[in-house]
Amino acid sequence: MNIAVDARTLEPQRPGAPGPARPPSPAHVIRDDAEALAVARRLAGAFRAGASERDRDAIRPLAELDAFSQSGLWSINVPRAYGGPEVSYRTLAAVIAIIAAADPAIAQIAQNHLGIVAAIRTVSDEAQKRLLFGAVLRGTRFGNAFSERGTKRAADFETRFTDHGDYVVVRGQKFYATGALLAHLVPIVALDDQGRAWYAIAERDAPGLTVIDDWSSFGQRGTASGTVLIEDVRVPKTHLVPAWKGYEAPKADGAVFQIIQAAVDAGIGREALDDTVRFVREKARPWIDSGLERASDDPYTIQAIGDLTIRQHAAEALLDRAGLALDAAVAQPSAESVAAAQLAAAEAKVLTTEVALAAANKLFELSGTRSTLAAENLDRHWRNARTHTLHDPVRWKYAIIGNHALNGVNPPLHAWS
Repeated sequence: MNIAVDARTLEPQRPGAPGPARPPSPAHVIRDDAEALAVARRLAGAFRAGASERDRDAIRPLAELDAFSQSGLWSINVPRAYGGPEVSYRTLAAVIAIIAAADPAIAQIAQNHLGIVAAIRTVSDEAQKRLLFGAVLRGTRFGNAFSERGTKRAADFETRFTDHGDYVVVRGQKFYATGALLAHLVPIVALDDQGRAWYAIAERDAPGLTVIDDWSSFGQRGTASGTVLIEDVRVPKTHLVPAWKGYEAPKADGAVFQIIQAAVDAGIGREALDDTVRFVREKARPWIDSGLERASDDPYTIQAIGDLTIRQHAAEALLDRAGLALDAAVAQPSAESVAAAQLAAAEAKVLTTEVALAAANKLFELSGTRSTLAAENLDRHWRNARTHTLHDPVRWKYAIIGNHALNGVNPPLHAWS
């Protein structure tokens, strides 16, 4: 058996995994915002049922992703001019939070797909928009091959492509490739000879493209965010998207990626809080000195649940506010509107991060030792929150918010801001 080798680490890699089959029939197209929310709630009920088992056994959610993308929720930000529903980003964030409460790995897998759809709207020409939006509306899923290990900064890329007329040839290696394992197309961030970043969108089973199922994080296990090897992968120029254009002038592309990150964390926080309430009501014992019959009557527990509820509602309100700001920036992009969307998303990211971690931690304090048993698997909330919130540091969100408030400095234009 041939084993691929990481050229930088010289560690043996697992063999590549095959890609999924394309859907046999076109995906549903959502009509409006109300239907998007209703479909999300219906799917969340189904996804929640197996979420703990998938987390415990690191099961890849192929059937769930097929249901998710075929439901029409993966095309909700395709513009109406191209046949899509173009729901508001306020609604899109709410959809992701609903799905994330049921299974945050499934919600995170959709993030880069929806971000790529937003980028295509911003930077692609008409022919490319018609081609790629058409594929999305039929149920095609984008994965991602963006980030790299071993570079000095997250935005530094060594993956490059060379021009061959009607196509380019891409070479490099990626990690944190959320969604690539179960995608139909894999957008690869690669640099041209001028150092500009493009999305080279390759077929999942293209010759030279190897997706390795080696994600070993203690959280977000179902995302399969592992390694992608790119060895002279051929991509037609019809599928070469000029990502760099989304950041050369004020555009909302970065805020789109950020609001989805915040929505995932909002969902994790909501589910952790709901599970705490359920466990305290049904299984926790009152403390021996309380003189109470039920743990749910403990005044200290009541106060803690009240505090978490307020903070969760505040986080969800900031997420909603960020959606409104993002909708305004998408409709009329300017330095001011884009900065307002970035700042609103940053504020939502701060609070959703903090409440997700707080709720996932407080769960055990209020529920008692029984809540730590493996059969309950409640630690998945903390593991998922701790893993997902590391995507970009909240300490830098405070910095850009404070620098704007004090000095009028707008946030930088990139996908992490």
